[in-house]
Amino acid sequence: MEPETTADAAGLAEVADIERELMLISRYMVMTATARAEAAKAEQRLERSAYLLLSRIEAEGPMSIGQLAEAFGLDASTINRQTAAMLRAGLVERIPDPEGGVARKLRITDHGLARLYADRAWAVGGIARMVRDWDPADLATLAHLLARFNLAMERGQGRPWPRQDRSELHPAH
Repeated sequence: MEPETTADAAGLAEVADIERELMLISRYMVMTATARAEAAKAEQRLERSAYLLLSRIEAEGPMSIGQLAEAFGLDASTINRQTAAMLRAGLVERIPDPEGGVARKLRITDHGLARLYADRAWAVGGIARMVRDWDPADLATLAHLLARFNLAMERGQGRPWPRQDRSELHPAH
């Protein structure tokens, strides 16, 4: 694809830089996921899918298999398999739909919430060690820019992740 203007060429260079950095982040995430999977086998960490599903249920409240499949853009059979493992581990429980719907929903158990919080603290602690010498303003800028990037990705896929306060990510113009 040929850039149409000099500004486009400069933008493409930055986008290429972003792609490289995201590729490297994904490499590190795979390494972390491998360590997480090994730790999960020893029942110290949640599997990645359980961590993601529990995080989504925590953010939205009880959800059906269909709602989770839609939220993640996955086949219901995949979500069913993942949630079955979570049910066996006591991380979630099936409940009647609080809004009176026909489908049963999955709700996080106290045990599941404790495991989610422990894993989140582990992840936050690992990131904190990597950025311990960063200026707090730089950390805030990175968090803001990552959120903006994720919001753009979510808009492109039509699958927003629930957030408590999006207003600061959408400045009025």
